[in-house]
Amino acid sequence: MDPYILVIALLVCVATGLIVYALMPRGSDEKGAIKRRLAGRRGVDEEAEIRQQARKSATDGLVRKATPMLSKLVMPTSDEEQTHLRGKLASAGYRQAQAQTLFLASKTIGAIALAVVCLVGGLAGGLQWPMLLGLAALGAGAGMMLPNLWLSLAISGRQQKIREGLPDALDLLVVSVESGLALDAALKRVGDEMAPVHPEMSEELRISTMEAQMGLPRGEALNNMARRAGVDELRSLVSVITQAEKFGTSVAKALRNQAEALRTKRRQAAEERAQKTAVKLMIPLVLFIFPAMFVVLGGPAVINVLKAMKENPTLTG
Repeated sequence: MDPYILVIALLVCVATGLIVYALMPRGSDEKGAIKRRLAGRRGVDEEAEIRQQARKSATDGLVRKATPMLSKLVMPTSDEEQTHLRGKLASAGYRQAQAQTLFLASKTIGAIALAVVCLVGGLAGGLQWPMLLGLAALGAGAGMMLPNLWLSLAISGRQQKIREGLPDALDLLVVSVESGLALDAALKRVGDEMAPVHPEMSEELRISTMEAQMGLPRGEALNNMARRAGVDELRSLVSVITQAEKFGTSVAKALRNQAEALRTKRRQAAEERAQKTAVKLMIPLVLFIFPAMFVVLGGPAVINVLKAMKENPTLTG
């Protein structure tokens, strides 16, 4: 094996070990925490639980110490960029205080990891240093972009789940409003009832209800929900509710009309997808199914022709 590979691998291992050792909590702190927890009854289950909690606290402490240092390397400089990133994380369903720090730290870790992998792979392949540096830079760039790709996929997946849960939520909302509940109470009731089936839709409704209970105008709370979700159907629903309250029309009737329009739109989308199926099947048919059919149908005929030509050489002349 190339000695350069061994040297680089050894340096990477040593550097990783030193960083982890520097970030890990000291043993005295962990022992002190265990002693404080052992002040009560010392059963077998209690000791196992204490050891598990100690390991969890050590891991959490390592993450808390490492992520701020790693995230500072790629932290957006302007407040607008940070606000935009927090909004995208919220759209993906990550509203924790440390979500932004963990996301930025993952970009740094991905860049370093892929750069090292590309560097070691290039050394194993016998590349020269200019090519190695270019390959490492390419790997670092790919590692920086992978979390962005994951975030985009997470946002798209959550939007699709909200889109799937919106018809059920709208039907429940129509029934609740027509039964005599006020709109705020109906939104709260629907958010509670939707939690087991469509948790994403329920979470958005609950957040909107809590914002309204904290004094935010209902229209603004609903607009915030539509902006967080990023779903066109939800924006249309919020617009219908806002317009109905503004002009004093029946909210129940407006919701029912919106529910019918949403069903029509979903049916049209399903018909459109069904019509596109025939076009999408052309590529697998041409590439995979037709060649197999030609082999099955024409294969025996070709074999018989070859046998006949071999047995009767005059046919070839």
